Amino acid sequence: MPHRTLRATLLLAVAAAVAAPAAAAAPAPSPPSVRKTAAAAAAPAPPRAREAVTVSSLKGDARMDYPVADEEVRVSVDARSTYAAGSVPRRSWGTFRISHSQGGTLYWGEFEVDCLTTGGPTATVTGRLVRASPGHPWLTLLDPHTRMGVSFLVPEKGEARIGLSGATGKGEPLLTACMAPAADAKVVDGGYTLRDREGRAPHRR
Repeated sequence: MPHRTLRATLLLAVAAAVAAPAAAAAPAPSPPSVRKTAAAAAAPAPPRAREAVTVSSLKGDARMDYPVADEEVRVSVDARSTYAAGSVPRRSWGTFRISHSQGGTLYWGEFEVDCLTTGGPTATVTGRLVRASPGHPWLTLLDPHTRMGVSFLVPEKGEARIGLSGATGKGEPLLTACMAPAADAKVVDGGYTLRDREGRAPHRR
């Protein structure tokens, strides 16, 4: 009888030892709050709102006041730029041309726009020289693809104005993009249409 009791006790102990690891290995159910957090983490993030993009544009052709009576300087432009946040354009493109008639000869240089900035009735345009008329002094006096800048004042009322930066000499640092002097020369013929990125109605002068 004692042998049977001892054997039964040993069997119960072995069964308990086998059952204990199995019970320990079974994971306890997660609390509801944990399940909700895990589900939220697994859910895809909502799409980000698109960044607002605004557009500026400047177009036109005009003759500027020039101190030499028998010479004529004209500036034509067709430029655009896009903006996201801030006042620096994300992208600018277009062309502008500076023409100078003197001594019966018309000289012109065409520029590829690399920056158009606008603010209310004002704008600045810079670009690299890509073409020039045959015999133009710029072809020998300036580095290839030099940069020049033009500023514009296109008010709703009053006189429009233009300012020219000129170019740096050979071997000198380039004019910085988006930079141009104050628009100090009156427009005496022609005009421009300026649309600022703020969405106001375009100015035409």
